This record gives sequence, C-alpha cells and structure tokens, in this order.
Amino acid sequence: MTPDGVAQIVREALMVAFWLSVPLLLVAFVAGVIVSLLQIVTSIQDSAFNAVPRLVCVLAAALVAMPWMLKKAMIYATSILGNLSRYAG
Repeated sequence: MTPDGVAQIVREALMVAFWLSVPLLLVAFVAGVIVSLLQIVTSIQDSAFNAVPRLVCVLAAALVAMPWMLKKAMIYATSILGNLSRYAG
C-alpha cells in the first residue's frame, strides 16, 4: 500500500468521524448559547443550571440521530472491510 493510499484511508476516517460528531456538537452549541442567555437574563449562576439542560439536549439529539449515525458508520465500515484485498501488497 502506498503512502497516498494510507493518507486517503485516514482522510476518509477523519471525515466520517467529523460528520458523525457534527449533529451532537451543533446541538450542544445551540443549547449552551440558549442556557447562557437564560442565565444572563435571570442572573442565575448555578453550575447545574448550565450543565443539566445541555446534557439532556445532547442525549436527546443522540437518540434522534442514532439511526443516521449508525447507518453512516456501517457504510464506512463495509466500504473499508468489504474488499480487504485492495489494501494488500
């Protein structure tokens, strides 16, 4: 296997990991901004008020996005493991 082939495999793996993490990161970001705005408006500085809603939102997003994430991961895994002979030699 050439160094270019290895670089391509690593690039594909990183892109799949990026696309699998984007929905959860976006939900966490939006929830964090909303919670921070609520803390500013209400002057509540409790750390539990900051963490719990974000965790709940990320958990809900993970449950909703799980079928899509599993489908993407399975497609990538079958593309890598489906024809191992192309990586030999």
